[in-house]
Amino acid sequence: MTRPAEDAHRFGRVERYVHWAVGLLVIVCMVTAAILYIGSLAVLIGNRPVVEFVHVWSGFLLPIPLVLGAVSKGYRLDLERLNRFVADDWKWLRSKARRIGAIGVGKFNAGQKLNAALSGGSILVLLLTGAVMYFQNWSPLNWRIGATFVHDWFALGFGLLVIGHITYAWKDTEAMRGMTEGVVTREWARREHPEWLDERP
Repeated sequence: MTRPAEDAHRFGRVERYVHWAVGLLVIVCMVTAAILYIGSLAVLIGNRPVVEFVHVWSGFLLPIPLVLGAVSKGYRLDLERLNRFVADDWKWLRSKARRIGAIGVGKFNAGQKLNAALSGGSILVLLLTGAVMYFQNWSPLNWRIGATFVHDWFALGFGLLVIGHITYAWKDTEAMRGMTEGVVTREWARREHPEWLDERP
């Protein structure tokens, strides 16, 4: 199918597949964590060993799509963009006029960069603390106690971050279209990410 002339290509297949694979695994982790942590849900669902198994292995699988995505040049370029804070990003965070194109924004705005950094850091912490909790013979008791405390609080914070991300994405249908279909309108791109649109051929 031919793409309309006013559409701009935003994400390739690999970037979108990685995003949705990680998103699905994160949601599975969140749902199973809620079942394991909230007594009334645990009683309602039952099958705690099965829920625990799904939770643990969904968590261990989380880094795999992130690593496999590195085969794509576009994915690697997006990681570089997300990892680079520039002067306009600080202006974007401080400005009340950030949504009217008054500040130059590349492919990702400062909020998206912060979300990526916090999400990546949270996944790493949750993975490491989860491994300490799961492989009990590999670490002393005080490590497991500390890991449980850190894991629980990071899970809560990460859960709130994910809910916020989904809420913002749901409100911006064009941004969501960029992650589902890979394209956005040039009008939206000019308003939200003008520098990214200008750097495109």
